[in-house]
Amino acid sequence: MARFPRVQKPDRAGGLPEGPYEAQDSSAVRLASNVAMMQTIEFVDALRSTTSGHLGIDSRDLGIVLHLMRNHVSGRLTTMSSLAAASGLSYGTAFRVIGGLVDDGLLVRRTRTATGRSFSLHPTSELLRRWQLFAGHTRRLIDQVSGDGAGVLRKPVADIASVIPPPTVLETKLALPRGLRLLVHADPTFMAMNTLKRQFEMILGVPIQSKALSIDRLRAEIVQNGQRQASAYDIIACDLPWFGDMVRRGRLRSLDDLIVQSEMDTADFLPDAMASARRRGHQYGIPLLSTAELLVYRRDLLEEAGLAPPRTTADTLAVASALHAPERGRFGIAWNGGRGTALGHTFMVTMAAHGQPIVNLSRTADGFLPEDMSDADLRPMFDSEAAHAAADYLQSLLAVSPPGILSMTWYDRARAYTSGHAALAYAHTLLVNLFERDPNSPAYGRTGYLPQPTGLTGRPISPLGGYALAIPSNLAPERIAPAWDALRALTSAGAAKLFMTNGSLASPRFSVNRDPELRAISPIIDIVDTIARQGVLRAWPRPPVPGISALITIAGEEIHDMLSGQKSRADALARAQSRAEAVMRDRDKQ
Repeated sequence: MARFPRVQKPDRAGGLPEGPYEAQDSSAVRLASNVAMMQTIEFVDALRSTTSGHLGIDSRDLGIVLHLMRNHVSGRLTTMSSLAAASGLSYGTAFRVIGGLVDDGLLVRRTRTATGRSFSLHPTSELLRRWQLFAGHTRRLIDQVSGDGAGVLRKPVADIASVIPPPTVLETKLALPRGLRLLVHADPTFMAMNTLKRQFEMILGVPIQSKALSIDRLRAEIVQNGQRQASAYDIIACDLPWFGDMVRRGRLRSLDDLIVQSEMDTADFLPDAMASARRRGHQYGIPLLSTAELLVYRRDLLEEAGLAPPRTTADTLAVASALHAPERGRFGIAWNGGRGTALGHTFMVTMAAHGQPIVNLSRTADGFLPEDMSDADLRPMFDSEAAHAAADYLQSLLAVSPPGILSMTWYDRARAYTSGHAALAYAHTLLVNLFERDPNSPAYGRTGYLPQPTGLTGRPISPLGGYALAIPSNLAPERIAPAWDALRALTSAGAAKLFMTNGSLASPRFSVNRDPELRAISPIIDIVDTIARQGVLRAWPRPPVPGISALITIAGEEIHDMLSGQKSRADALARAQSRAEAVMRDRDKQ
């Protein structure tokens, strides 16, 4: 038998080690290796426990739930056979497990054909709720084992529990021949809805046909649709200030009976958003998106110049002037100066910042009643002190605004700020995603937010904007119930979260704005939620009263003539008052 030479221990005293391992303590390597191994063991064990504790299923059956959830969020149909094949189990075992999940209320069967012999499988709201808890705890476990785990803060269980799960499917497909027909506005929320079309088609069980129009074209189409014998749309998106006119003309159906039957939690919606879609105590719309008109500013530029964020219109002019640097391609402030609707909105909310709505609404303890109760409430206020002050303020802004300001609209002003061409801007929260989610924008991570700078009064205010979904009054009777079911699904908390994770940052629901996953997307979500709770976000600056659209147009035309030098302030406002009074006198004839 061959004998191997005995390895001699190195003589450490006599010289340097011959290799790196000769001097290294291998116990440290074994210890590090054991720690990593133990972390993996603990992670898998904790994950198995989480599967059982939060999903309420055996870890063996996780493949069924994974396949079902994957199809649910991607809008793909799941059949019994496809789910069994994806489970990794034998067909007999898979069918028994699926049947048990149905019996436990975690899966729902929805018929696909009139015979009822074919059906699809979907997660129930209970499974989606459990999945949200499971996903939250799984992400926490991953955080704990990634790297060395140092400094990782464990998310409280209460936060995980407040995360809103995805919307579930309707148990019965909508009875809507030719599918669901929508008329909507072309903005990020409705574009997100279009992006998610496949998933919502699965949720509702019918195809979705959607027409998206710009604001003026949308209003014209709603008016034209109201003149048809039968509505061409099941659901229409209505700008909040339009509800007074649309209801007065009989174009919208009251939703009161449908709300009562469905036990909808209307308290979860921003109160002023619900009030904007209400008329004489009757609800005509359910808010889909709510925005705030804020002043945005570059924190870095103000800090470099030693300037404080502006709280008043005088402060705003001063800061915009100090940061106005046309030679460097940067201008003081961007705002809506485009003729017509864009400038009309600007003037209306600027009047509100000076303490007066565009019509003579009744005063309340904290502002104004956002609805007319008498003809006196509809008197135009272009001859008020606030209107004169607002006109002067806009005139002063011209000197520190970008070129072409008198053709600028909502998207243009947001783009000017996003690109770094404006140091400040009036902006709807609907469009702040342009710079909040663009790392290449100079404003990315450097933006501050404030309510509207105040003028004659010291009370901060942020005009509430947004859209509510409504059912046309001339919709065929047999389509009303399924249209309401679709409307409820589209305005649900789960749907609102989907919109916000796909490009929108404008939710009308308190629960959605408190979702920890959403609050991590952008600071604007918490800001809007805070000002809504503080009573700063209000509907009266854009009141949903009859004739408001005409008043906005008049303001947008007359003030544009003033800003372009065609009329004096006195002439423009006098002409606006005269035109507005005539419109309000004849509003029932229009």
